[in-house]
Amino acid sequence: MPRNSEDARHRMIIAALELFTQNGFDQTTAAQIAARAGVTERTFFRHFPDKREVLFVGQEILSAALTESIRQAPADLPQIAVLRRAFADVTPLLEDNRRFSEPRQHIIAANPALIEREVAKHAALAGVVAGALQKRGIAPARAAFAAQAGLAVLGHALDLWFANAARPLDQCLAEAFEELDLFVTPVGRS
Repeated sequence: MPRNSEDARHRMIIAALELFTQNGFDQTTAAQIAARAGVTERTFFRHFPDKREVLFVGQEILSAALTESIRQAPADLPQIAVLRRAFADVTPLLEDNRRFSEPRQHIIAANPALIEREVAKHAALAGVVAGALQKRGIAPARAAFAAQAGLAVLGHALDLWFANAARPLDQCLAEAFEELDLFVTPVGRS
């Protein structure tokens, strides 16, 4: 994508988040987003199939980064360790996008149709992660379960991170995995 195109895309994302926050998602149009970003409505639709997709633009990047990290993980790592490593690898990507992620979460939480879309996108991401685990030789059902469990841990870490801006995401991720360990390790065993 040419630099001007990347700049326009970035401006549209910022404009959309501002307008969704100010006016509400349902009351904001693609034309308003385009105008605020200083582009035409046609340019908007070249980048996004609809205004919802502005909120989910990073999905492909996250999917690719997780897939690559899982692929590169040492062969002898257990699947939960592979996921822990993959999530740690994408932490900088998520931290770089925090100023977009926080308002995005509030916008989605306020709109049932967007929550439904988020669930579908999450399921797609779980499928990608499960597919990457399967390529490591993990059985499909087990890979699907590991992906769902791992993404739940990541989601918990993100919730902790959004709740306290002073905490680094890697610390929240470590805490979330520690909580998982406590949950699955029987009392009295270490």
